[in-house]
Amino acid sequence: MKEKFGLWFHATRPKTLPASFIPVMTGTALAFSEGKFDLSVLIVTLLSALLIQVITNFVNEIYDFKRGADNSERLGPERAVASGKISPKAMKAVSAVLTFITLLLGLWLVFFKGGGFYILTIGLLSLIFAYGYTAGPFPLAYKGLSEIFVFLFFGLFAVSGTYYLQTGNLTIESLITGFGPGFISMNILGVNNIRDIQTDFKAGKITLAVRIGRKNAIALYIVFSVFAFITPFILTLFIKNYLILLPVICLPFSFYLTLSLIKYSGKELNKVLSGTGQLLVLYGVLNSISFLLI
Repeated sequence: MKEKFGLWFHATRPKTLPASFIPVMTGTALAFSEGKFDLSVLIVTLLSALLIQVITNFVNEIYDFKRGADNSERLGPERAVASGKISPKAMKAVSAVLTFITLLLGLWLVFFKGGGFYILTIGLLSLIFAYGYTAGPFPLAYKGLSEIFVFLFFGLFAVSGTYYLQTGNLTIESLITGFGPGFISMNILGVNNIRDIQTDFKAGKITLAVRIGRKNAIALYIVFSVFAFITPFILTLFIKNYLILLPVICLPFSFYLTLSLIKYSGKELNKVLSGTGQLLVLYGVLNSISFLLI
């Protein structure tokens, strides 16, 4: 039983989950700074965000295996479906159950917590793209479009949607705040795709990294990093408090990760991938603290 639980937990890709809970915590902290906070909304929003990412990861396991992207040449962590430890049928069944639970949680937010049309739209699109990320006739991850999905749903929409649920308002500050985690989340995906350029190309998975090549993909990582750290400066134009610049503290770590990305390749990039996830956590925590202090 313990071993089975471990397999399913590993399949959630726990190192990537900060991409879902950091934006929720950030949006909540921004709302709290304005005197608005509902614990039940935070818990349900956080759980919904985590479930949507887990569903995305599970569907990714199924269809990357079916399309041949997850194979013996893979440089990343072992995948449960590709290794035969969890069957595609079981993964589909669990994904369906999680989708149903997520729908119920989302409807509670929409009808009982004032989410309305905005949250309903974000929630439904999140679930659609969770499947459309690697499944269906036009899988985003295979067309070089997944970065757009990540920026919107793990940055812009996640932060502003959380803020909206807590306050009932949508502000320019909440939208701009979503840029930071959005750009870093794109870099998490970017490192993953840079590492897998060769195996993805062989499998016909034309990610953005495959499409533009390693050198340009690294340049894009640098650009997104710069944008992430410009975001707090832009926010100070709207929130007149220099504590908003607190996330800039982790800039040296970002610089170190960039140098590592340039220097290493293959499996060694797993450390850069993990580090970029840690950067997201650090950036998000500092961002949230800055809102709580102002």
